[in-house]
Amino acid sequence: MRIALTRGVSPSIEQCELTHLSRQEIDVNRARYQHAQYENLLIDLGCKVRRLPEEPKLPDSVFVEDTAVVLDDAAVITRPGAVLRRNETRSVAEVLKEYRTIYQITDPGTLDGGDVLRIGRTLFVGNSVRSNITGIKQLMEIVAPYGYDVEVVKVEGCLHLKSAVSLVGEETLLINRSWVDANSFTARDFIDIDPGEPYAANALLVGNELVYPQSFPLTRRRLESKGIRVRVVDVSELQKAEGALTCCSLIFDIGI
Repeated sequence: MRIALTRGVSPSIEQCELTHLSRQEIDVNRARYQHAQYENLLIDLGCKVRRLPEEPKLPDSVFVEDTAVVLDDAAVITRPGAVLRRNETRSVAEVLKEYRTIYQITDPGTLDGGDVLRIGRTLFVGNSVRSNITGIKQLMEIVAPYGYDVEVVKVEGCLHLKSAVSLVGEETLLINRSWVDANSFTARDFIDIDPGEPYAANALLVGNELVYPQSFPLTRRRLESKGIRVRVVDVSELQKAEGALTCCSLIFDIGI
């Protein structure tokens, strides 16, 4: 069984943390509708959606990916780089402890789940504005006994590693080379985003299906030209909060 852990859109989402985007008005009702469509697509792709209730006082809390890194046997609860997001982790940990052994990133380490890209038994971790070297070293120590390697990747110009690169096939990465060095990912196939769509590198691979934002049609054509089947969803209101597809869920498998 595949679980997709999500959380409802906070009514205070307009007060979200922003680093690289200018603040825009967010239609909360439209954001909720788009998020529900996203959840419906995950269900259609075989996930059992487990939705946490919205958090009125936590504007960014819909972006649950940043609160944890879920591996096959363990879950690492993060310590988000944005101080005001640290209260988001408690409720996520309560759910994840039903499925995994729980570990915790501690002060002075910071780590956002959006900076962690898993490819096989390697975790590529972005050293970004939200994830520091201390937090990455803590993650390395936690996951080593489970057989995972950690590679540090420098990120510049965007919020998280997965803003710049994401997995779109077993050995294929979608990448914005302006924000991350492709040489950090040796011996892998790459699809470059369209240069007119700098935020287009974030996609969500669910099994063999790729979920992709409606906002980036030029990059979508590049994906489809490579034979990748794309399932499109509109998340334009959530993108105003510097969110992306991977941000909105924690997806993991459990035994039947």
